[in-house]
Amino acid sequence: MDAADLAELLTPDGMALLDRTPGVSDDGEIVRVVSRLRAEGHAPGLVAAVLTQARLRQKARAKFGDFAGRMLFTEAGLEQATRLSVAAQHAGRFAAAGLHRVADLGCGIGGDAMAMAALDLDVTAVDRDEVTAAVATHNLAPWPDARVELGDAATFDLSRVDGVWMDPARRTAGHANTRRLSDPDDWSPSLDTVFAAATTTPTGVKLGPGIDRDLIPDTAEAQWTSVDREVVELALWFGPLARPGVTRAATVIGAHGIAELTAPGDTEDEPVGPIDEYLYEPDGAVIRARLIGDLARSIGGHMLSDGIAYVTSARAVTTPFAQGFRVLDTMPLDVKQIAARLASDGVGTVEIKKRGVDVDPAQFRKRLRLRGGTGRMTLVLTRLEGRHTAVLCERLV
Repeated sequence: MDAADLAELLTPDGMALLDRTPGVSDDGEIVRVVSRLRAEGHAPGLVAAVLTQARLRQKARAKFGDFAGRMLFTEAGLEQATRLSVAAQHAGRFAAAGLHRVADLGCGIGGDAMAMAALDLDVTAVDRDEVTAAVATHNLAPWPDARVELGDAATFDLSRVDGVWMDPARRTAGHANTRRLSDPDDWSPSLDTVFAAATTTPTGVKLGPGIDRDLIPDTAEAQWTSVDREVVELALWFGPLARPGVTRAATVIGAHGIAELTAPGDTEDEPVGPIDEYLYEPDGAVIRARLIGDLARSIGGHMLSDGIAYVTSARAVTTPFAQGFRVLDTMPLDVKQIAARLASDGVGTVEIKKRGVDVDPAQFRKRLRLRGGTGRMTLVLTRLEGRHTAVLCERLV
C-alpha cells in the first residue's frame, strides 16, 4: 500500500467501503468480492487497498482482539506490532513509575502507543515512514492525548517527555517482504543510540527474544515475555522503569492470566539426577531468562541432563512456568522399537518434543507409521546419562 492508495482509503467513502467488506479467507472469495466491488464502480487501487486491509484486520484479531475491527495496518507493521496484552504491560510500567509524558519512538502502527493512551498517558508517537505514521494516526484517533509525528527517533528531543519507549527497526524499510537485519548497528535507531538515551531518560526497549545476551547492559532489567507458550520479546527497562533488585524476569501470559519469575541475575541450575515420575518442559521465557534453576527448586525438581532444559520431579505440579508430563517409560531412541511399543499400546496420535538430539520430529513421526489407534502419547526425545533416549509420557491436565 503506497501513500496514494492510503489517501484514497482514508476518505469517508473509502472507510465506509472497508467497514462493510468482510475478511476474505480463500481465493474464490477474493474473486467474488473483487468482482462485486468493481461492478459497483470502485477504482482498482481502492479495491486492492480495501481487500488488503480486510485481510489484515482478520489476521490482526490474534494480536488486537476486537480493536482490530477499526484499525489499519501494513503487512510489516502488523508482523512487528506488539500484542495488545503485552503492550498493556509496557504501558503499566510507565504509569506505575509516575511518568506521564511518554514518547513512543519507532511507533510502527501504534500498538504500544494505544495501550499507553488507554492509561491516560500523554503520548507522542514518532515514525519516519509516511504511510506507517498515517496508519498510526488513524489507530490513535480515539485518544485526544495521543499524537503522531513524522520524524527520526534518533533525533527526537528527549527533554519533551518524562520517559521513552523504543522499538528499534530490526528489518529493512518497507511495508511488506522486509528482511531481518542481523547487525545491531544497522537497526534504526542503533543500539548505541538507544542505550545512550537510557543514561539520561527513563527508557524501555523492545528487542527480539533471541538477541545476544552479551549486548544487554548490566544496568537494565531484562524481561522475556511469552504469550501462549511463544516467546514474543525481550524488553529492557532502565532507571525508574526497572524494578529494584531485578535484572532477570520471565513473564508468562496465557489462559491462566499473567505470571512472573524474577531474580537478581541468572540462577544456577539444580544438579542432574535420575528421571523421576514427572517431567517438566520450562516455558521459553523461563529458559531465555535463565531461571530454570528457580523453577526446579519451586517444584522440588532437578535437571534431567546437563545443558538440556528439562526438569524432573517426584511431584505432580500445575505451574504456568512449565508444561508437565507423567513419565510412563523410557527406552532407547530407536524408531523401530518405539513404533512397536506404540502399536502394542494402541497409540494413534503422538506429540513429539526434543532437546539435545539431532532429530527432525516430522520425519521421525512418518517413520513411526502410526496406524489408527485411539490412544495418545507424548514422546520426549532427549539424552539421559549421555544416551539418546525416548521418554514416553502423558500430559498432565
